[in-house]
Amino acid sequence: MKRPKKQSSHAHTALPSKDEILSFVKDTPGRVSKREIARAFGVKGDDRVELKRILQDMAREGMIDRGRRKQVREAGALPRVLTIEITGTDVDGELLARPTRWEEKAPPPRIYMAPSDSPAGRLPALGPGDRLLARLTPKDGHYEARTIKRLDQAPQQILGVYRLYNGQGRLVPTDRKAKHDFVIAPEDAGNAKPGDLVLARPLPGGRSRMGLKPAVIKENLGNMGHPKSISLIAIHTHGIPVDFSPEALKDAKAAKPVTLGDRLDLRDLPLVTIDPEDARDHDDAVWAAPDETGENEGGWKVIVAIADVSWYVRPGSALDDAALERGNSTYFPDRVVPMLPEELSTDLCSLKAGVDRPCLAVRMVFDKEGNKLRHRFHRALMRSRGDLTYAQVQRVHEGHGDPDLNPEVEQVIAHLFGAYKAVMKERARRDPLELDLPERRIELAPDGTVTGVAFRERFDAHKLIEEFMIRANVAAAETLEKTNLPCMYRVHEEPALDKLEALRNFLRTLDLNLPKGQVLRPKQFNSLLARVQDSPHAHVINEVVLRSQSQAYYAPKNLGHFGLALQRYAHFTSPIRRYADLLVHRALVRGLKFGQGGLTDEETERFEEIGTDISRLERRSMTAEREASDRYLAAFLADRVGADFEGRISGVTRFGLFVALTETGADGIIPMSSIGSDYFVHDEETHALVGRHSGDTYRLGDRVTVRLLEASPVTGGLRFELLSDAPATTKASRRPGERGRKGRQKGKRR
Repeated sequence: MKRPKKQSSHAHTALPSKDEILSFVKDTPGRVSKREIARAFGVKGDDRVELKRILQDMAREGMIDRGRRKQVREAGALPRVLTIEITGTDVDGELLARPTRWEEKAPPPRIYMAPSDSPAGRLPALGPGDRLLARLTPKDGHYEARTIKRLDQAPQQILGVYRLYNGQGRLVPTDRKAKHDFVIAPEDAGNAKPGDLVLARPLPGGRSRMGLKPAVIKENLGNMGHPKSISLIAIHTHGIPVDFSPEALKDAKAAKPVTLGDRLDLRDLPLVTIDPEDARDHDDAVWAAPDETGENEGGWKVIVAIADVSWYVRPGSALDDAALERGNSTYFPDRVVPMLPEELSTDLCSLKAGVDRPCLAVRMVFDKEGNKLRHRFHRALMRSRGDLTYAQVQRVHEGHGDPDLNPEVEQVIAHLFGAYKAVMKERARRDPLELDLPERRIELAPDGTVTGVAFRERFDAHKLIEEFMIRANVAAAETLEKTNLPCMYRVHEEPALDKLEALRNFLRTLDLNLPKGQVLRPKQFNSLLARVQDSPHAHVINEVVLRSQSQAYYAPKNLGHFGLALQRYAHFTSPIRRYADLLVHRALVRGLKFGQGGLTDEETERFEEIGTDISRLERRSMTAEREASDRYLAAFLADRVGADFEGRISGVTRFGLFVALTETGADGIIPMSSIGSDYFVHDEETHALVGRHSGDTYRLGDRVTVRLLEASPVTGGLRFELLSDAPATTKASRRPGERGRKGRQKGKRR
């Protein structure tokens, strides 16, 4: 920026306006303080006092922020050097970050990690959870960060597979981000045998002759060849607690069944649970019947009963500490790591058929158009009439009957679908986001080996339960607002503007558009998805719309749920496996004066902090579950190296293409260095790699044929070779030799 002309030292200074000061702060690189501003505008003497007052006014008006050491910066702007944390990737696989500390009400600015100097085609060394000291540069509404120093990167322990190479012990880390192996001396190997999954600790000292750092094995977790070791890798990599403290186990074993007492007796109502066939617990039960009061013709009464975990898990107890440490249960193909000990999660808190169980129940009344007329919560005692599966309920609904079910239960199923038909009318008017993305299921043999990969069937029975759970969750949020007690909302904000603009740019390449200049609602996305439902682009557009959405999180401040098109929403229906739901139960117990186990003042004061923690723990579990699935799929495909597969391009990045196989949904990479002989430009707007000279284009969603070159069960990585030619040959809109927005990547010359 050209500096303002300085005033003569003998003349009275003309003080800069607020706009001039703000412009100077925005355009000046490096540190800016009152001293730099005074020097730039020639402010001297007594006028410095007036300048200080102007800066104070600007801070009060929200025009600037005052940082440490009297630093001045534009309001909402980030310092030039900042500690940040990697949070994930965008639609193109670009690493995203956020400040490790952010106390503003508005969301932090988006931070992209600048490309590293690693060779093309090599996966980035950074990943979610990594903390960095970084230098930030403003770039068109976001920031670009370059690493100054990685923080907390010296691992206290390493998870890996013990191998022997030419008689020398080697530790191969399971983490894909690890840059090198470790050498294990014979005396440091313990009882480990080649192929064992082990925990090791890095040793101080120099490197071996091959440049590897030394490590010592501290724990042997068993042979990596055993299929059930795959989940152990994810569990240990992400530090998911498996063992409960002796105090928590003692409390769980001492827990006793609940008697009726002051509870509402619902044991005569034929409530039923409906879950997947492999469900390990039953935390919700449902019942419905026509409303025969005469004032609500065609209406329905519905009860959703949820396990009363708050009775057993009291604030500040060892069980509560264990539950908060986990945040939620984590589900793997071969096991579940529960939030609560099995004495509670699969027994006393599970709504098993034929036994008395405590619950929090909400009774809701709907009219024939699906509008909720009223609701009321009760602390109750129930006895389920059946542990039903989705497939079983669907068969009964379709008229096939079930000899194992008595007529009373079949009548409940009929009434549930009657009420469901009514509430779906309201859902249609609300028009929440409807994405068509099949859920993958990994099928295992009893010994844990993968026998196949299938996509879960989606029944109306699934939708029925989901819809009634949504209604119960909304009722919980509404009730807590009336009691003036804090509510742990499930927040899903509307998509960020930059993500929407990226989506619009991509859609334009397919001659599609997303309305601009109006308040965006889920129905606009639904209209788009309906237009492409039968087109070849349907799958990729569903995927890109999903990636454009914000990530949901827990917070005591209600910002609504965009995806469900709801003004308020709180998780209430799964307290066995989610700590957020347990907090909502405690708040209801306190607010409705239901007795023991209510929310404490100390918890109330920490609600925002707890919301941040359980949101982070939820992301941890999701990452661990995804990585375990990747490793299972890599193990399943390991004996098919060299085989050819059909797939779709699922990601386009500066370091290569990601391809999802049609057969299994498994994802792998085609490194940039192996894509053709051209120079390829990453076109961010169209999610494509475009040949600089040929115009050959590889675009998100394109069908391709690939050959599997490598499958690593240790890391879950798959590497492919591209067999098919470019699905489209499109002359780039930019001139030959012009760089793309993200720069140029060199393809392999053959």
